[in-house]
Amino acid sequence: MYHTQENRGSILSQPVQCIKSNAWLGSGFYFWYDLEDALQWGNLFKGKTGSFQIYEAQIDCQNIFDTVFNEEHYQFWKTQIEKIARRFYRTTGVKPSIKQINEYFTEKGTWKDVDGILFQDLPENQDYVLVIKFWYRKRIQMVVFDLKVMSNFAKYLEQDCSV
Repeated sequence: MYHTQENRGSILSQPVQCIKSNAWLGSGFYFWYDLEDALQWGNLFKGKTGSFQIYEAQIDCQNIFDTVFNEEHYQFWKTQIEKIARRFYRTTGVKPSIKQINEYFTEKGTWKDVDGILFQDLPENQDYVLVIKFWYRKRIQMVVFDLKVMSNFAKYLEQDCSV
């Protein structure tokens, strides 16, 4: 999988942890399944220095919660999010934010027994699909909570931003 970071003039020895409150899957180390998505992320969000780096790593997925390819994991994932969102809405009258959902999962220890989560969304960017307005391609991302599942982390490429 691929980890994208802005180029800060040095080579990383491990991925940079994302701690942003709006991170889709909470605090952790984020990787892309496809190089194409890692490149897009670099061009759109990692260009403060004018260039970015992509690192490659192997991830042991034995204890990864797989909401992309595992139907049972996906159904559990969806049910948990909807249950929490309904409870939050009934209590506050507003829909919860990603931050609030992730805080709930953290507080309850929902993911304490897994090393990461494999997740997908749909890339609604016409430049990355070959058929007009048909979002057939999954954009797959993984958050790793424990770096013990990662090996062979190494710089894959460095590229100037094209945006």
